[in-house]
Amino acid sequence: MRTPGFWWRAPGLEARLLQPIGAVYGAVTAQRMTRRGVRSELPVLCVGNFVAGGSGKTPFAIELGRHLVRMGENPAFLTRGYGGKSRGPTIVDPARHKVPEVGDEALLLARHAITIVAKTRSAGARLAEHAGASVIVLDDGLQNSSLAKDFSFAIVDGETAIGNGLCVPSGPLRAPLAAQWPFVHAIVTVGSVGAPCRTLIEEARGQGISTLRARLVPDPEVVEALRGRTVVAFAGIGRPEKFFASLRAIGAVLVAEHGFGDHHRFTVNELRALAAEAGAHDAILVTTEKDMVRVRDVIAVLEGARNQAHPQHGHAVAPAMNLRELPVRMHIEQETELDKLVARALFMRRGARLIDG
Repeated sequence: MRTPGFWWRAPGLEARLLQPIGAVYGAVTAQRMTRRGVRSELPVLCVGNFVAGGSGKTPFAIELGRHLVRMGENPAFLTRGYGGKSRGPTIVDPARHKVPEVGDEALLLARHAITIVAKTRSAGARLAEHAGASVIVLDDGLQNSSLAKDFSFAIVDGETAIGNGLCVPSGPLRAPLAAQWPFVHAIVTVGSVGAPCRTLIEEARGQGISTLRARLVPDPEVVEALRGRTVVAFAGIGRPEKFFASLRAIGAVLVAEHGFGDHHRFTVNELRALAAEAGAHDAILVTTEKDMVRVRDVIAVLEGARNQAHPQHGHAVAPAMNLRELPVRMHIEQETELDKLVARALFMRRGARLIDG
């Protein structure tokens, strides 16, 4: 789904009408967060957020995985595989698994480290133990209490923060903010920080919660390829407008923008229409790295159709469409502080196990 625009404004009529439902939803989630989870044999670092919708969780999880590898760890990403049918626990194989099975985020994570899809987090943790991991990075698990966490990061969009401060569906919060603070050890603000986010940072510091700043950095080679070029952009993420703004910021000339719901499953007809529009403008068709994971399945269908119609040619559809993805990497401004937080969490967990043992 695409997040409603009224979530990010001061509460109006729409938000107030839905507020009673949001209050019930938030109370149920808050109560669920207090349950005691299963304790894995491995340390568990959680990457989540306060709100529904995209905030940069996946790029941060990948960057956290890089830091763990540099620290000599063997991380395993554990995700529910949103959008996929597999209940798991399953180790994701990018060469074999497709989006309908494990979801787009799992395939993206699997490019960087062992990735396990499991609807039951405790079963996924056991598989990570058997797979030889030394630490689990739990993707999007802040409100899920089924697996005990040793350290939890809350990723926050620097511009929108917690929106109107109400709970789904009247606002973006998954539970009242006051109910979520006790389960958070650090917040990571992504991008430029607006007034609402500065207030959130002050509140976090007042509660002794660490704060980190981060930003998404586009791949420099792709930036050079797109600067000054005419572009038709499309994205199926929580807030597509952020992707479009990023393209304009690097100097791309956008002649069309097409936003779809988060995790949107693109169809052959949609991709053909987008390609035709780009062709009419002599433009490059550009999407996000996460969307490209889903688009590749459609490209395979189009390539098969083209090769059947013209077996003597066999040229790929993607180059003919001039389709590009814009990969991004999460840059942490206080990298040393991140390493200290993680090292301390791992030390505390492993030290406690030695004492208990």
